[in-house]
Amino acid sequence: MKNSLTRGISGVVFVVLMILGLTVNKFLFAALFLFIMCTMLSEFYHITMGDRYKVSRGLAIGAGAILFLLLFLVSAYGIPGRYVAVALIPVLVVMTNSLYAKDKSSFDLFSHIYTGLLYIAVPLSLSNLIAFDHGVFSGRLLLCFFIIIWSSDVGAYCAGLTLGKRFPKKLFEEISPKKTWAGFWGGMVSAIIASVILGYTGMFKFPLVHCAILAVVMHVSGVYGDLFESQWKRCHDIKDSGSVIPGHGGMMDRFDSTLFAFPAGVIYLLVLYLI
Repeated sequence: MKNSLTRGISGVVFVVLMILGLTVNKFLFAALFLFIMCTMLSEFYHITMGDRYKVSRGLAIGAGAILFLLLFLVSAYGIPGRYVAVALIPVLVVMTNSLYAKDKSSFDLFSHIYTGLLYIAVPLSLSNLIAFDHGVFSGRLLLCFFIIIWSSDVGAYCAGLTLGKRFPKKLFEEISPKKTWAGFWGGMVSAIIASVILGYTGMFKFPLVHCAILAVVMHVSGVYGDLFESQWKRCHDIKDSGSVIPGHGGMMDRFDSTLFAFPAGVIYLLVLYLI
């Protein structure tokens, strides 16, 4: 009961903070997403590298932060996009620093540094490009994306809980034994319903058919994002990526599906010239 109460309270606080960060102003948005990104990178490096190579890990987190801030300046203040190339400098510093590592016995661990930047820093930094419209902050699209993802998660949980025993076929048993096809389809239905409601209320400016297809695209890609993070944790025998959110685990546990769903959703909208 105590754990459920803690989980419920922290979940509400988390959702409120996300809504505020996406609706109040650009500075709160930047601070929130920068914190999320740096925390996720820290968790990923702890999962994959333990306590090894702390200096290089710190430099990599700094490189991710610089990329985010540069894209924020491009999107919010219109600085030339070519300045984003500056973000390569700290990455080159990370590579150079690896040459000075005294312990070369686990040099292959440095590959995780670059994986973390591509896996976490790049998609979260690119969120700046859809949070601004000609320099004007509007987190509406990002908020709608999160609503679809949250609806998918809730639907999958409820369907898995109520129908999982009756339809117990596993989705990816070797990676995530608790996930069932019942949960998968329940999450898809919930995501579609949420997306269509967003279309009806005017939050989405797209035809309803595209709202529904977008929900399917984001749900499927989000499931793969969840499984991808689960595979990392299973490979390193870790249950939760961290403990920053009481009762929920780490930041990666909350945003694993986002890292796949956001890019997939944006690509769909861009290809069809909907944004």
